[in-house]
Amino acid sequence: MNKRTNVESIYHDGTYLAENPDWDRKDAPWKAVQVAILSDNKIVPSTVCEVSCGSGDVLVHLFKTLPSAKMTGYDISPQAAQFWEQHNEAGVRVEFQSGNFHEINLVKYDVLLMLDVFEHVRDPLSFLENSIRHSTHFVFHIPLDLSASSIFRGYPLINVHKKVGHLHYYTKDLALSTLLDAGYEVLDWRYTGASLNSPNRSLKTRLAALPRRIAYAVNKDFGVRLLGGETLLVLAKPLS
Repeated sequence: MNKRTNVESIYHDGTYLAENPDWDRKDAPWKAVQVAILSDNKIVPSTVCEVSCGSGDVLVHLFKTLPSAKMTGYDISPQAAQFWEQHNEAGVRVEFQSGNFHEINLVKYDVLLMLDVFEHVRDPLSFLENSIRHSTHFVFHIPLDLSASSIFRGYPLINVHKKVGHLHYYTKDLALSTLLDAGYEVLDWRYTGASLNSPNRSLKTRLAALPRRIAYAVNKDFGVRLLGGETLLVLAKPLS
């Protein structure tokens, strides 16, 4: 059996781009809308940074609703820069940086976005602990890969590991507990309805919509634990 010696290498050697050639750009407008959790909590940032910004499309769409905020994106993948060049050519005022955020960032932001991030890193607790000094507020988008269905079938977990590089899998309660353990206070959280309304859904996800709607209507937490299909949006700040 072949072994990957460095789990982060897929973001450097082009493997991730080969598996995800559009870098999930279709989901970017939808993800940007989810960041409305800030306005719902009366937070109007002057500076916003996204860690692991990928193509940068989320920041570009977010800039349309927060035009006075300074937007900055970081990503460790050199392949992501090809998308940034497209944004720069279009005159979008977003600053992009290539490299390890924790090593090169010197700024404290009003809001730090981590949208589908810490499930990818080798040591999520250390990653989250190192991030906490870099911002006043944090927005997390966390895939909830663990469910009775995904464990029973097996393949969904292997697929997200192979295709998009998930190293850790979460339920809602595990995700919230991880943030607490890393020193964050959860201010607000919500399910996003990803399997029912995100734009980049697979055919299998669309076919599973009806049983999920039924299970969610009976009891949302139970339905998500049983059939999956959700992601979690969390607004947090450092614990006092």
